[in-house]
Amino acid sequence: MGHTLIIKNMVCARCKSTIVDLLERHGLDIESIALGKVVVKQDFNPKYDVIKSELKDLGFELIEDESKALIELIKVLVIQFISENTSEPIISKITQAIGKNDSAISKLFSKSEGLTLEKYIINLKIEKVKEYIQLNQLNFSEIAYQLNYNNSSHLAKQFKSVTGMSMTHYKKLQDWDRKALDQIV
Repeated sequence: MGHTLIIKNMVCARCKSTIVDLLERHGLDIESIALGKVVVKQDFNPKYDVIKSELKDLGFELIEDESKALIELIKVLVIQFISENTSEPIISKITQAIGKNDSAISKLFSKSEGLTLEKYIINLKIEKVKEYIQLNQLNFSEIAYQLNYNNSSHLAKQFKSVTGMSMTHYKKLQDWDRKALDQIV
């Protein structure tokens, strides 16, 4: 049976690749890897401090506290569910995946992050909107559909509320101020 590592800020395929390289350099065999979680086949305790330090140097953090690990799992799930473009509410999908009720998850998240889970989801969606605008492949209605908004008007209001500007104004700026997913809290 493997040993599980919960890793903060592991939010994309490039992150996974970087972590695989680091662990393999230390002679660890990876049983499985997913965003925020790596299972290694052997004991890594002798190299724990070195791996923890090298992860930190790369912008990651090895999570040891159970509640922090749950928060990281929630963040990873939000990122995955936003990408899936599902019609089911993200918080419902999180509660199903974790097996806790939405009230408990929301309270834990708010207490830990100083931000409601709903606001965190909105902030991530807005960053995704910025990405779509920058790519210039979808119109505003298509972006709204892609991110499961009822309509582009709802998205436009939320975008302006979060950024202080309209999507059209943001698109014209061409000086896009986007946040990395691991920097949103």
